[in-house]
Amino acid sequence: MIKNNIKDRLAYAKELDEQDELRAYRNQFYIPKQKNGAPHIYLCGNSLGLQPKITNDYIQQELKDWQNYGVDGHEKAKTPWLPYHEYLTDRMAKIVGAKPIEVVVMNTLSVNLHLLMASFYRPTKKRYKILIESDAFPSDRYAVESQVKFHGYKNGVLELSPRKGEDLLRAEDIETMIEKHGDEIALILIGCPNYYTGQVFNLKRIAALGHAKGCMVGIDLAHGAGNIKLELHDAQVDFAAWCTYKYLNSGPGSVGGCFIHERHSKAFDIPRFAGWWGHNKETRFGMRDPFNPIAGAEGWQLSNPPILSLAAINASLSIFEDVGMEALIKKSKKLTGYLEELVTKLGQDVIEIVTPKNTEERGCQLSLRIKSKDGKSVFDAITRQGVVADWRSPDVIRVAPTPLYNTFEDVYHFAQILKKEIEN
Repeated sequence: MIKNNIKDRLAYAKELDEQDELRAYRNQFYIPKQKNGAPHIYLCGNSLGLQPKITNDYIQQELKDWQNYGVDGHEKAKTPWLPYHEYLTDRMAKIVGAKPIEVVVMNTLSVNLHLLMASFYRPTKKRYKILIESDAFPSDRYAVESQVKFHGYKNGVLELSPRKGEDLLRAEDIETMIEKHGDEIALILIGCPNYYTGQVFNLKRIAALGHAKGCMVGIDLAHGAGNIKLELHDAQVDFAAWCTYKYLNSGPGSVGGCFIHERHSKAFDIPRFAGWWGHNKETRFGMRDPFNPIAGAEGWQLSNPPILSLAAINASLSIFEDVGMEALIKKSKKLTGYLEELVTKLGQDVIEIVTPKNTEERGCQLSLRIKSKDGKSVFDAITRQGVVADWRSPDVIRVAPTPLYNTFEDVYHFAQILKKEIEN
């Protein structure tokens, strides 16, 4: 329980930090500083993760190898460039609960969603609709709307909406929608967690419901990879895509990742947009051979990968490999639970936590709605006090205490600043 006295509460936060088995990892990241030299209270890993200090070494190594070897770096670099993406596969697969053959690091998120829809959204006159959340991330909406239009259909987007007066989707409403409209749905594409509310969905259940009605099922894991427990292989979803610059700390605009279920690994007749890096590695440089795709997710690659971006991902994955997702999620639940308890003490008439209370239905993000006054003015005020969080119109402050580098003391100070600015 949180101590009632403010001084004791700070002591309690420090006590929790002392007990934290992952506390040393904070020192492996650069924490942005305010003008006065104090570190920001950085709670925005759901938008852009912080830079691991080892990232510089990894990138400098590639610059050095480029300097010393030129084109020969493809084979002679310390980490040869030709197969560089392969060095990331096993570790990325562990993060999303997949087999190595099901995962590849390539492109960026929206590009990958389009490439995957080129293969798994195959509309017909009877079955051409795509089911998404009503408040899906805008880029996902643009992608699915443009895919429907590209194939010559209109009114092809179905929306999963919360009930009137509610913010979260109910499992039974998702089931009802799929059961009612499944014969019209070609693809179900769900963001997990939802970027706005932070709600996590039962992917295995959604996949089972969708497949029972003949639908393909894809997942946008922009806010899930590196944040929540994922078991993509066991969930049986057809595909997934994610970025790596949020919880995976790979730097702004860095390369994303893809999952394609093993059952599709040798389905070479699935339509796809092809490129030479998806071609059989043994004959790739034959140059004149017809396209012969690699089995598994690698067969969806187009171009040779950007090494400097992969180096940053490589650096971050080395930390994830050392920590393990189980330990990260364990701390995440404690850290976010502490934030929830502090915010709840401000009063439900003052602030509403939109994100589910059930820890199995959320990651580290809490979406806060200020009820007592204008939320944007509160957000602007806490920003001036050194808090780095995230505002999402119309009325939510997203706060994400990230277990790799945030502390219980961060959470404590955030809650005190929030309380003060609401009262002011």
